[in-house]
Amino acid sequence: MALYLMQLSYTKESLAAQMKNPQDRLKTNSEMIAKSTGSKVLAAGYAFGEFDVALVVETADNTTIAAISIALSAGGAVASVKTTPLLSGNEWVAAMTKASTVTYSPAVPKK
Repeated sequence: MALYLMQLSYTKESLAAQMKNPQDRLKTNSEMIAKSTGSKVLAAGYAFGEFDVALVVETADNTTIAAISIALSAGGAVASVKTTPLLSGNEWVAAMTKASTVTYSPAVPKK
């Protein structure tokens, strides 16, 4: 299973509707997403600023998280979704180790 950070921004119409009927929909929607995709929402919370909601989702693969993102976007209440893959500590160490074998030509001049 892979971990992803999802950050959502509501449309202005969704925020106006929520102001008329305030309720915490994180638990309900998280349960629906989990049940329909086999995923697990490990953490969720409301935010303010660029994004209105943040979720940490554990799911099978990129295709599943993309499907969740598409479904949320298509529903009309969400203006944007930003999805960031999260690495475990072991994956991070493996990436750092592998990074030393990567060769490329940087655009920065040598000093």
